[in-house]
Amino acid sequence: MNRVIMIAALGLAATAAVPAMAADVVDERLAAYQAEGAGPFDAKKGKAMWTQQFTHAKADKPRSCATCHTDDPRAQGKHAKTGKAIKPLAPSANPERLTEVREIEKWFMRNCKWTVGRKCTAQEKGNLLSYLRDL
Repeated sequence: MNRVIMIAALGLAATAAVPAMAADVVDERLAAYQAEGAGPFDAKKGKAMWTQQFTHAKADKPRSCATCHTDDPRAQGKHAKTGKAIKPLAPSANPERLTEVREIEKWFMRNCKWTVGRKCTAQEKGNLLSYLRDL
């Protein structure tokens, strides 16, 4: 096989594997949340939580996931404090998202505290991941 064609084919194969990898990681996280007593998960509840406005002691004004990520997780967002661009969160728009357990849990910890004012429950995380996966 021509070297250029072979490199292109390998690149396409790697790109195709990324969404599958995200799905595998999301499925693993959902199973872990169910093992904690959560479930069944509801993407509609995840979507509702995405845009729900939360107020808490450390919030200067109401916040939601959409505050930084926009109402559509397939769109590029912008950090509320720094203005830094945030790549789309939905794996359908950004295949690099939701591919590592460590990153998913790190961002849930950080963003739930900032947005909701507390850790998200396993049920809430499962609903949100179901919503993002289904986009």
